[in-house]
Amino acid sequence: MEVIGRGFLAGNFQRIADRHPDVTLIAAGVSATGVENPAEFARESELVRSVTERCRLQGRTVVFFSTASHAMYGTTRVPAEEDAPIAPANPYGRHKAALEEAVAALSRHWLTLRLSHVVGPHQRPHQLIPALTAQVGAGSVRLYRGAHRDLVDVADVLGAVDALLTAGVRDRVVNVAAGTPYPVEEIVRGIERRLGRTAAREYVPAVAQRTEVSVERLRLLAPDACPRGGAGYLDGLLDRHVGAARCGVP
Repeated sequence: MEVIGRGFLAGNFQRIADRHPDVTLIAAGVSATGVENPAEFARESELVRSVTERCRLQGRTVVFFSTASHAMYGTTRVPAEEDAPIAPANPYGRHKAALEEAVAALSRHWLTLRLSHVVGPHQRPHQLIPALTAQVGAGSVRLYRGAHRDLVDVADVLGAVDALLTAGVRDRVVNVAAGTPYPVEEIVRGIERRLGRTAAREYVPAVAQRTEVSVERLRLLAPDACPRGGAGYLDGLLDRHVGAARCGVP
């Protein structure tokens, strides 16, 4: 597997880089859902288009990471399925939706994974679990009222990609997520328990965001690689990764 990128996801995917030699995985580009800078979007668009065009000529399959966040699906009343109409909620979501179309149009074979909020080792400080862990450690945490986040372990993302490619799944969009929108307040309480401290809350007024993502397609295509979700999944994820994210917490 050819891995394009040097960040959090790319580094983790090096663990299976010896598999799937006919695949190029694009793990580079804009990763924060709040980005609005056109220059950042333009750089990712150019990268994705150049890689997919090269892979088409070489007969390689392109794996592209999109988003299963609120930016793509908005607030949902029923679990968001991959083939349902989308109405991206912000510039990041619209950017990813456009790149999904470009990858499908330019590639000979492709696989697009809509990822929820991925958690794992070597994340950047601005990402959710490192940022919340640092805030709890500092004694004060800033929360948007009603916010929810679907968290998925990077190890499960690797397992899902590996299983889908091994099964020969191509030319599909697949959600890779826990399938459970966790209240951010619940996530913070879990971090507090693991750090053994309580942080003051600063609540920011906001429109409640709760995006529930369907993982039925992933469960059908790769049943052994679908995250189980639920409260137990969140507990295990925080057990594994809060300690790794607490650098700088006294």
